[in-house]
Amino acid sequence: MFEIASHTYASKLEHYADLADQARGLLAGEHDLIANAANFSALVFHSLPDLNWAGFYLYDGSELVVGPFQGKPACIRIALGRGVCGAAAQSRQTQLVRDVHAFDGHIACDAASQSEIVVPLVKPDGSLLGVWDVDSPQVARFDDDDRAGMEALCAVFMDAFRD
Repeated sequence: MFEIASHTYASKLEHYADLADQARGLLAGEHDLIANAANFSALVFHSLPDLNWAGFYLYDGSELVVGPFQGKPACIRIALGRGVCGAAAQSRQTQLVRDVHAFDGHIACDAASQSEIVVPLVKPDGSLLGVWDVDSPQVARFDDDDRAGMEALCAVFMDAFRD
């Protein structure tokens, strides 16, 4: 059984470092994409405050398709270049959006979402696995510490498939 302990952290980055250690333990020895994505989503969703969605969109060769997540039902398919997820997938750059209403072309799967961060998941050969998407009902919930923390978490997730 995997439990998420309640801790007080000196900084947000310290919290992310602890989460990365927990993710390493959770994913150790498991190579199934869906199982790892489901557990990873639950770990992050239940460990970070002020989130209303955390999950994966997986690239099927032509578009992003919703994968394991925590939160309300989501958009099922997203074209590359469309919305925050599509922009991250197409550019292969993390998208940190402090106010989704200011993002041209934002896709409102959940009207409660106010800010969003999306990290592209790129395989060692340079091909796209998908994106990691996290939403919040608060404007400006995510900052550069979240960017660094989410990118580090995603590196742990991708490392689970390198063995």
